[in-house]
Amino acid sequence: MDRNLSRNVKRDVWEKIVEGIFLICALAGVISVIAIIVFVFYKGLHPFFGEDAYSFWDFISGTRWAPSQNVYGVFYMIAGSVLATAGAIIIGVPIGVLTAVFIAEMAPKGAVRVIKPAIELLAGIPSVLYGAFGLGVVVPIIKEISPMVQGQSLLAVIIVLTIMILPTIVSLSESAIRAVPKSYREASLGLGASKIQTIFKAVLPAAKSGILSATVLGVGRAIGETMAVMMIAGNPTQGLPNSIWSMVRPLTTNIAMEMSYASGRQQEMLFATGVILFIFIMIVNITLLKLTNKEGDK
Repeated sequence: MDRNLSRNVKRDVWEKIVEGIFLICALAGVISVIAIIVFVFYKGLHPFFGEDAYSFWDFISGTRWAPSQNVYGVFYMIAGSVLATAGAIIIGVPIGVLTAVFIAEMAPKGAVRVIKPAIELLAGIPSVLYGAFGLGVVVPIIKEISPMVQGQSLLAVIIVLTIMILPTIVSLSESAIRAVPKSYREASLGLGASKIQTIFKAVLPAAKSGILSATVLGVGRAIGETMAVMMIAGNPTQGLPNSIWSMVRPLTTNIAMEMSYASGRQQEMLFATGVILFIFIMIVNITLLKLTNKEGDK
């Protein structure tokens, strides 16, 4: 009896220790996020307060970035980020979902063995190589057909970002489609629907929550991409993009291009750009997550 009691005490102590380790690991992630948020917001909001404060309205509504002249406007960067992300999602999500449908529902096993590893390999390619591909292949092609003299443009950014988000969307969408119970397919086919009708009327609606989750991650990848975009965007210092041929300067590339040598007010305004980027990403993600949760409840 005493031995059993001793064993139970040791087991309980060990379980408490393990629970404590799990709690520390969980808190490490939470504390890291909080620390990043506090640091970025403290540094980013500092230039808008005090005697030498910069106008926040001029900052978010301005269409010119000229640190040498103490002019900092990021509205044209916000527009570039929104348009590039929206374009990549509009093109990439349908392609990704249809590819996932083909892999999960229609492709023979031999084709799956080739297509699936090829798509997964895209996820492992460094961003700089995507940028090099865009600069060496996409940009020259666009230069040939563009009415502008340069090939760096919003269109080039959209094309490269579309390629970059495909692995995420395809992989997660395929998993969501495969998770749909076979009874859904059997019921649809039993009612006389064709295979294509079954896929679009029964399978995809049932997998909608997972597909939206894939879209959320795709949006995060598109918004946060820096190196590849910096190489092909053109990065102008002013001006709103008025067509897909216009050069753009997304928020991420602005920070990456100047942070290494910036100091004083310029560095503070780069942190302020990070605050705008953070808020923008949070709004997009929260909106998409709410949509995903609603679809999941249905």
